[in-house]
Amino acid sequence: MRIAVLDDYQKVGPGLADWDSLGPEASVDFFDQPLGDQAADILADYEVVCLMRERQPMPAALLAQLKNLQLLVTTGAHNRALDLAAARAQGVTVCHTRGGESFYATTELAWALMLATLRRLPQEDARIRQGLWQESVGRVLHGRVLGLAGLGRLGAQMVPVARAFGMEVVAWSQNLSAERCAELGVRQVTKAELFAGSDVVSLHLVLSDRSRGIVGRAELAAMKPGAVLINTSRGPLVDEAALLDALREGRITAGLDVYDQEPLPVDHPLRSEKNAVLSPHLGYVTEGSYALFFPDMVEAIAAWRAGAPVRELR
Repeated sequence: MRIAVLDDYQKVGPGLADWDSLGPEASVDFFDQPLGDQAADILADYEVVCLMRERQPMPAALLAQLKNLQLLVTTGAHNRALDLAAARAQGVTVCHTRGGESFYATTELAWALMLATLRRLPQEDARIRQGLWQESVGRVLHGRVLGLAGLGRLGAQMVPVARAFGMEVVAWSQNLSAERCAELGVRQVTKAELFAGSDVVSLHLVLSDRSRGIVGRAELAAMKPGAVLINTSRGPLVDEAALLDALREGRITAGLDVYDQEPLPVDHPLRSEKNAVLSPHLGYVTEGSYALFFPDMVEAIAAWRAGAPVRELR
């Protein structure tokens, strides 16, 4: 049995689980680089493929080429880059791991990006390493307005932290109810009010056909001069071209963990944008999450081989 563990960027997968427990007949290969256009050829001989979140898309067209595939294991309970219906129609079992710390890690990173952007920490870090001293004049969060686009599980975690910083919190989403806002003590606003009235806008929305491009030129143009956009959800929520224009013009700044294309191409203009703080989709990448992901992969493979799949996606 051949097993492929994909997108192990940090090369930690072999040491975080007991892969030998699967027995000598199980051959496990770890990939630390994206497969890109070669995915079908590379994965053709594998019966089991383990996915790290949504790093490797699994659309129906790719699945159809993987004739030997019998089991997919994806980290976390949701993977929107995987065509689950196509996999099941092809007779492929799909299982998932538990989420680990990722539930908390993403919102913590949102605050890290927010603070780094407002205090220009990456720029000042670079200057001090060059033998220079302070250049920027930072801003504080206290007394500012945090606008949350999305008030689900992750968005709700932002609220008590914002209060600790002394921020007012407003929220909007397409399905947001007055009851949800009252429960969390958040002021409900319209979409236009969120972007026009917030000092920081943080996105906590699920990517779907309805939410794709939900932050466009109109929303970015409505933001206060000097306002901050934080995106730790999904890149395509934001019109990337419009965002680049707003950043280049110096109207807003941004803290970004997610992008339209990942990994971000080497020559992508965001890489040289001085008004953005960038991280390489680190939201869920923590020791605690990884310490759960990889052992759960092994458990899922073993259970499937025993005829009793665990955490099966249906």
